[in-house]
Amino acid sequence: MLIKVEAIVREEMFEDVKAALNQIEVNGITVSQVMGCGAQKGYSEIIRGSEVDLVLLPKVKFEIVVSSEEWEKKVIDAIREAAFTGEMGDGKIFSYEIRSATKIRTGETGYDALQSQA
Repeated sequence: MLIKVEAIVREEMFEDVKAALNQIEVNGITVSQVMGCGAQKGYSEIIRGSEVDLVLLPKVKFEIVVSSEEWEKKVIDAIREAAFTGEMGDGKIFSYEIRSATKIRTGETGYDALQSQA
């Protein structure tokens, strides 16, 4: 079974989360800069003398595909610990099953597609 873990966290937590994933020896991650909002609904800022409501806040999205529920738990625990501030806006973590994975270069599928090779 392949599982994808997606985490959307505060921008300033990028290095901490990356280090936490590296510490547990996660080999493959995809990171994107994204915009979003949750319960905090953004904030207001004065721009060129006018108050502007910034509803979407900058966030970082981590995507990690793992090969077992054990790794899913390890990854979620590492991200949660590294990204936690206790304040609203810490982010969310989602996980779900992947139907298939294919390595483009070799055509390998499933678990084999996740393995790093020279």
